[in-house]
Amino acid sequence: MSTASPTTSPTATLLISCPDQKGLVAKIASFIYSNGGNIIHADQHTDFTAGLFLTRLEWQLEGFNLPRELIAPAFNAIAQPLQANWQLHFSNDLPRIAIWVSRQDHCLYDLLWRQRARELTAEIPLIISNHPNLQPIADQFGIDYHHISITAETKAVQESKQLDLLRQYKIDLVVLAKYMQILSPEFVSQFPNVINIHHSFLPAFAGANPYHRAYERGVKIIGATAHYVTEDLDEGPIIEQDVVRVSHRDQVEDLIRKGKDLERVVLARAVRLHLQNRVLVYGNRTVVFA
Repeated sequence: MSTASPTTSPTATLLISCPDQKGLVAKIASFIYSNGGNIIHADQHTDFTAGLFLTRLEWQLEGFNLPRELIAPAFNAIAQPLQANWQLHFSNDLPRIAIWVSRQDHCLYDLLWRQRARELTAEIPLIISNHPNLQPIADQFGIDYHHISITAETKAVQESKQLDLLRQYKIDLVVLAKYMQILSPEFVSQFPNVINIHHSFLPAFAGANPYHRAYERGVKIIGATAHYVTEDLDEGPIIEQDVVRVSHRDQVEDLIRKGKDLERVVLARAVRLHLQNRVLVYGNRTVVFA
């Protein structure tokens, strides 16, 4: 990751999940307090069914006694006896995003404008597409555009090229902004940090043509879902969803138009939550500390 120049004092964030037990809040908070840290956000949730404790703690680095490079090993000494899974993030590390698209441009434009308006704190150095159509948008924003066509016969070779580009550009997160291809399990195992926007309120109408199927079913609401990508199509952990009402007067074209509006907003929310380190995945579920 590259380092940003934040306008506010930099912070550190811990995302933690571990078996539930007494004294967890005290032990974790004490680590920050005993090293001179000032906690500015603290959220927690206990999943009693799974027996898991999940928490997000954010504190100011100014005045913290441990240098950045020593925070992780110091906290690991506490985390191991707790059998904790944990992540440490710093607010002045600027994530690098690659946006993947096909022919539709509405989500791409939305993400680029939000990033330019500093609503999304990240760099976007790379756009990958299986079609050449959106190259002018990349040129407009000064972003490198790579056209990599995909067929069933070339999928393995082309995904290898995509992975090479992600390494070359030091990408931290891939956002599928209407990328109409299924990522192979081999790809996902090598690069699991992928967010997808699905034009339906999952689990309803998974797969292709959800608006046509929703119209045929006569639904009264349509939705959009942003989720992490896993090996199972459209079944990854859900980050954000929203819906809008439709009526018997709406045709398929109306559903698509309304759906595109939802897709923009839902995807942007999910990406922002991820960038702010507010999403904790456990199993196939998420806790979102919004």
